[in-house]
Amino acid sequence: MQADKRVSDPWLVTAAVVLVLLGLLNLVSTGMTSYALRHSAFAVVGLVAMWATSRVRISTFGRIGWAVLGLSVLLLAAVPLVGVTTMGAQRWLDFGLFTVQPSELTKLGLVLMPAAVLAAGYSLRRLAAVLLAAAVPIALVAIQPDLSTAVVLVATVALMLILARVPLRPMLPLLAIGIVSVPLAVLFLRPYQLERIHVFLSGDGGDPQGSGWASAQADIAVGSGGLWGLGREPRYDLRSGYLPESEHDLAFASLVYGWGLVAGIVVVAAVVVIVWRSTVAARLARSREAALVAAGIGGLFGVQAVASIGASLSVLPQTGMPIPLFSYGGTVGIVSFVAIGLVLAVRRDGVTRQLWATEPPRRRRPRGVATGALAVTAALVAMSVSAWQLQSERGPELRAASDVQMMRCIRLPAERGNILDRTGTPVANNVAEYTVAVVPGMFDATDAALHARLAALLAVPPERLTEMLRERGDGLQVVLARVGPEQARAVVDANLPWVLVYPTGRRQYPQGSLLASVLGYVGVADTDDMQRWQNLPLGSRVGKAGLEKQYDALLRGTDGKQCVYVDPSGNPVATAERVDPVHGHDLRLNLDVGMQQVASDALVEAMKTSGGDVGAVVVMDPRTGAVLTLASVPSYDNNVYGPPVDAVALAAQTNTTGPGRMLNHAVQTAAPPGSTFKIVVASSNAQFGVVPPDQQLAGGAAYTYGGHTFANWQPMGPNSLVGAIQWSDNVYFYQLGERLGPERMATTARELGVGSPSGVDLPAESAGFLGTPENVGEIGGTWYPGSTLLMGIGQGTVIATPMQVARWTSGIATGAMVVPQLAAGYGPDGSVVLPTAPPTRLSFADLLGPVRAGMRASAAAGTAGQLATLPITAGAKTGTAEDPSAPGQGRNAGLNAWFSAVAPFEAPEIVVTALVRGGGFGSATSGPVVKKVFEYFLAHRGR
Repeated sequence: MQADKRVSDPWLVTAAVVLVLLGLLNLVSTGMTSYALRHSAFAVVGLVAMWATSRVRISTFGRIGWAVLGLSVLLLAAVPLVGVTTMGAQRWLDFGLFTVQPSELTKLGLVLMPAAVLAAGYSLRRLAAVLLAAAVPIALVAIQPDLSTAVVLVATVALMLILARVPLRPMLPLLAIGIVSVPLAVLFLRPYQLERIHVFLSGDGGDPQGSGWASAQADIAVGSGGLWGLGREPRYDLRSGYLPESEHDLAFASLVYGWGLVAGIVVVAAVVVIVWRSTVAARLARSREAALVAAGIGGLFGVQAVASIGASLSVLPQTGMPIPLFSYGGTVGIVSFVAIGLVLAVRRDGVTRQLWATEPPRRRRPRGVATGALAVTAALVAMSVSAWQLQSERGPELRAASDVQMMRCIRLPAERGNILDRTGTPVANNVAEYTVAVVPGMFDATDAALHARLAALLAVPPERLTEMLRERGDGLQVVLARVGPEQARAVVDANLPWVLVYPTGRRQYPQGSLLASVLGYVGVADTDDMQRWQNLPLGSRVGKAGLEKQYDALLRGTDGKQCVYVDPSGNPVATAERVDPVHGHDLRLNLDVGMQQVASDALVEAMKTSGGDVGAVVVMDPRTGAVLTLASVPSYDNNVYGPPVDAVALAAQTNTTGPGRMLNHAVQTAAPPGSTFKIVVASSNAQFGVVPPDQQLAGGAAYTYGGHTFANWQPMGPNSLVGAIQWSDNVYFYQLGERLGPERMATTARELGVGSPSGVDLPAESAGFLGTPENVGEIGGTWYPGSTLLMGIGQGTVIATPMQVARWTSGIATGAMVVPQLAAGYGPDGSVVLPTAPPTRLSFADLLGPVRAGMRASAAAGTAGQLATLPITAGAKTGTAEDPSAPGQGRNAGLNAWFSAVAPFEAPEIVVTALVRGGGFGSATSGPVVKKVFEYFLAHRGR
């Protein structure tokens, strides 16, 4: 940089004034008006001091330096005795109208004193004198403790030694001592200083009120400030309040927050100007001492600015270092102006008395002054680029964080949609109950009229309302009461400020246990729900089981919110946005409540008379898969789940012995299907053509195979396929299973849905199990020769749910498989139809005539002959399955009663499947259940 010959330096003065003005702008925009006024007063005093100092003779620099250093030592010595303590450190002296930080005087003294001593040249005596003189104030600052300032003082002395051309050899031991002393310094650090170092090294957020919080807020401020800042936006005063030490330590981050990166770059440019104009003054200096003073002051400005801006950008630890003239502070401001005045004095002397220079320019020029200025400039430019990168890469994220942290929202729960059966009968709805709450930080409890009016509306004594408002805890709202619809409307119509009314969300199930296993229940979202539904608000109420869970996204609606702005302490200060909740969709079912009641009552009666412990009925439209009934006994009362949960009632119904009440046995209980599986085996024969359907196979009371005897349920003569299905001939199907083999039977069974979930719109459906030699071996079992025979009659390694049995029954009767579906549509009157999977035609559909003939014969005059009295034709298959886990009475023990039928047989409209575990013979126990369902269907057909 070329030196000019002007006596004054307008660039230097302008840069200093710009820093002051930007500091004032930062203080005013953050609402610190009183600080801004004081900063202005300090600036005026500082400008006067700068003007006066700029006219001193450089010959007096030495005396001034020793005086400043001596005064700072005296003041530092007084600090431990009468100093002001903040965060465990004593750094200030309080003189009433103003406070003084002596360590700021020390910085200037440690520039002037070494310059005066070392101007005459290097000697060990002079070096020792400088070090001893500097050690006293540095030690006093360190024990305050103010280690960051002590480090800057050490750096200032080291800078002066380098500038004064002290040989590197005597400085190496000093450097070694400094490095060795670093670990020892940890012993003298205060907890907050250790935290600052930990946060910087680990990147951890730390204490929300400590350095981690400061670093995070600095990132938010710089990253979201953009080029022009947020200071002109509403609520900036609140936003800026989250940045700690915005007037001092993090003033650079605060300025960028309010006025953008452009303003920050102006600060950087002003500092760079001061550093370089000080370097120019050092080049113009007439004496070595003056050159050292100018260069040292420029270096001191640069070091402090780099430390402060680096802390604002989280590239350096939080040190509490100010940017001279810009950061708030009377002592640092006035001392900085004095320092600028000394640089101006050096320039004035160098320009006006240039011919009186006593040494050649090269000898009096400080060592590395230009290199140091370049290093400071490079560091500040790199930090400016770092700030720009932070804004480019994380700007939107940090702006969102800035918005979120100053806002708290009260969730306004949406009313959950109702669930209706096919006729419009409500099966799940909401209790007409509402929560009345207030935001205590905003509700004016001192307004007697407002207080009395609210108490009257809630029908509580005013004293009780006062107690409730005092018991606010840490929450944003205080729940005052749960009220009915009329009382809630009265509160809403009163339009009281900061009184909220919203539904409690308590769910009601009019049919109780009749539909509990289908509908499920609602509860407060847990961690699993939060993972399932991203962005689910804490405390939301979601479906936890059954259709409530399956269609939760439709039923739940969209919660609203009432937001408030909060200060950093979490206290509400102003109204923010409000979003009204959106009611959930009503869900219309295919289910018929009347049919469900008939089926459940019939099951209860059948279980009572047979001694069975579990019952299930599936009724489905075989054309579409629409599920008309899904009865399950025993069941539970889902009303006890609320929310809130009725803990006593819940314990009473869950702390019982016996089969699981919480299961839907129609889709979650798999059992041996017994003879109902015979039509699957018969369909496999139709598919592969192993035994002609009209061929008769030997009958009898049993079948011997491999040295083992396999019994028939009663002795029979030879039968063809139709007769074997009609009378459920075990011996026929032992032989047919043997000839087909397990792989062929399994191939057909898979196409009929055996061993796979049906796809019904309920969670946690059982897949059952279809055993083959291969998969039985994979699970560690053994496939015996007799296993194939048992598979032929639906025993052994085959288990299925009632839903799966209903599907293969309807699939064989119609030639197509359907996916069962409980829900029909949603919205007003179910106007939005839910899509259903189209029927899938079986690959062997055209070959099923003999199997259907057998089913028809069974219902007309066979094991299912009780259906012959119905006014429509039916086709059916009964089943009596051996099940070691099944209870029962007498000869029914260990036998599951199955019955599965379709009607009208020529064009099926309904399939009914019933299971009573431990119920004994299918035709005797489950047959009457199925018949009663058919009778209800016929009585309400076409409705």
